[in-house]
Formats: sequence, structure tokens, C-alpha cells
Amino acid sequence: MTDTCAADRVEEQQFSYRPLVWLAVATFSMGIDGYVLTGLLPTIAADLHVSVAAAGQLMSAFALTAVFAGPVLGTVTSRWERRTTIAAALAVFVLGNLVVGLATTYPIAFAGRVVAALGACLLNAAVSGYVIAVTPVRHRGKALSFVLGGLLTATALGVPVGLVVGQSSWRYPMILVAVMGTIALAGILRGLPRRQLPHGRLTDQLRPLGRQRLLGSLLVTTGILAGSFTCFTYAVLILGPSFPAGWMIIAIMFGYGVTSALGNAITGRLADRFPAPRVLTVVLIVLLLNSILGMGGLLLTSATALAVVGVSWFFLQGAGNGGAAVPQQVRLGGLAPESAAIVMALNGSAISLGSALGSAVGGIALTAGTAPSGLLGLAAGILAATLVLHLIVSRP
Repeated sequence: MTDTCAADRVEEQQFSYRPLVWLAVATFSMGIDGYVLTGLLPTIAADLHVSVAAAGQLMSAFALTAVFAGPVLGTVTSRWERRTTIAAALAVFVLGNLVVGLATTYPIAFAGRVVAALGACLLNAAVSGYVIAVTPVRHRGKALSFVLGGLLTATALGVPVGLVVGQSSWRYPMILVAVMGTIALAGILRGLPRRQLPHGRLTDQLRPLGRQRLLGSLLVTTGILAGSFTCFTYAVLILGPSFPAGWMIIAIMFGYGVTSALGNAITGRLADRFPAPRVLTVVLIVLLLNSILGMGGLLLTSATALAVVGVSWFFLQGAGNGGAAVPQQVRLGGLAPESAAIVMALNGSAISLGSALGSAVGGIALTAGTAPSGLLGLAAGILAATLVLHLIVSRP
């Protein structure tokens, strides 16, 4: 007993957030990039002489590139030293954003988004794999929560930053993202310890991918994001009638990001105290009940009640979505620690795929005549199926 306590104290002393600070800055810049264009599409379209729909494809290009390139890059770089991989990915991400910010034509901007996505998808996987590798098991939850907190906090600031900084030119936010990424790159090269992950033959690293439990767990990631983006993409349509002023939606989006970061921080600590699958089960149940109750609440006729229900539903969804990230990554890391780089890349692709599927499902439903509030019912159906799958793959 004494030896165990002594070992715990040594482990506690060895754990430090300091090496992870620059990783959090890197994920913050990556998160800002994912949202900064949202409020600027009309301006971009006018400047590059394309339609708003074409400008929107700059975001789609980023997501689809991440879906397909993430696993390939994760596999190719799985034997690389981790700090080198992170730095290289971040450098590519910065380069891509500079290309977009300086683009004089739409094709150049499109190419820049593809380049930025190549760096971002590898960066996301490499950072998560690094944190899992260098952090003692009992601290992985809060370590991942700290690093991913940069990404989730960026969801709160992305749209407001884009609108404020982009008042003079839509290019300034892209340059800002590149500058932030460059600062993070300098900090990583200077302050992040090198780490070489154990590596055997590539066939051995790929073998865990044949496990049904791992593949099912990756589909859980896709389901969570699909359920989220079925509504998040069209949040303005759902909440707009109760909050018609533009600044109101910006404030609500900011609140969504804040609650996402809070959910992430809470479950990060819970994942260190309880089994990650159990924490994720609670999060999924909360998300499911929130969608069902939110859908019912939006049928109310009182304007005040609609506003309160709408904001409550949206913020709780943010907390749940943010809270799902850490226990899911801890669970995936535990399923295949010898293949962390590849598994985290696949998880990144599962995230992008879920986002794209959710947006598509919501769009198809609205085109077919579904009321915006009805999207919560679709999300509930997706989350219910995801919860069942999660319970199946989590069985001992």
C-alpha cells in the first residue's frame, strides 16, 4: 500500500501541463480556422467573384479532405518522431492558411483550404497520440481535456473573431490564424519534448483496425457528430425566430462554445476517475434526452418559453458534444495503444464524416419540408442508434 501511494505521488509530480501549453495553442488556432469563415461567406464570394454557395465549398473542401487524408497521413507518419510530426503538420496548416489569405482567385483559395486541411487532420491525430503517449494513465483525461480545450474554446470565438477582424477584409482572419499557428509552432519546436512512439512492423500497427470493437467505437464518433451537426448547421433556422437580431445569434454561438469547453473540462476529470465508456454512456443519454425534450419544448406557443427552451437545449447540446470528446479518445487510446497515431487519425476522419453526414441529413430533411424544430427529432434518432451501438461495443 505504501509503495502504491509513493508511486502515485511520483507520478503526480511527473505530470505537468507545461509541455502541453503549445499544443493547446495549436488546437486553438485550428479550431478558429474551422469557424472563422462562417460569417464571412458573402464577403468572400463578392471578392473572389463566385456565388455564396461556391464560397461555402471552401469549408466543405476542408472537411472532405480531412475525411480521406487523415487515415493515410496517420499511417504514413506513424513511425515518425512525434514532435517532428506535429511541427510538420502545423507548418503545412499555416502555409495553407497563408495561401487562402493571399489568394487572388477562387481556385487558389480552394487549393489553400485543401493544403490547410492536410496539415490539420494530421495535426489533430498527432497531438492526441502525443498526449496519450506522454501522460500517465490516471491523468490522460484532464490532459486531453486541456489540449482539446483550445479547440473547443475556439468554437466560441471563431464566428465573432471572423466578423470583428474581418470587418476590413475577410483575409485578415486567415492571416491571424496563420500568425497564431506560427507562434504555436515556435513554442512547440522550443518547448515540446521529443517523443518516439514504440513501433513495430506496419502490419502489426494495422492489425487492431480489424477488431470489430474498435471499428464500432469509431462509428460511435461518427454518430455523435452526425447527431450534433444535424442541428448545429441549421441553428440559425431553429433559433432565429426567437432571436432575430444578428448579435443575438453571435452571442448564443459564443455561449455554445463556452458550454462545450465546460463539458470537455468536466468529463476530462471524470474520465480519470471512472471508466471512459461509462462516462460516454452518461453523455450520450444526456444528449438523447436533451434532443427529445428540446423538440417537445419547441412546440410551445409562448415566445418567452420558446426562447428559454431553445437556448437551454442549444447550450446543453454544446456541453454534451464537448463532453463526448475526451472519454471517446481515452477509450480509443486504450483499445489500441500500439496504433495510437493511426487510430487517432481515423477518429479525426470519423469526426469530419459525422459532421458532413449530419449537415447533409439536416439539409435533405429541410428540403423535404421538415420544420427546423423537427431536426431535433432526427438528431434524437441518430443519437439513439449511436447509444445502442456504444452499449454493444462497450460490453466486457
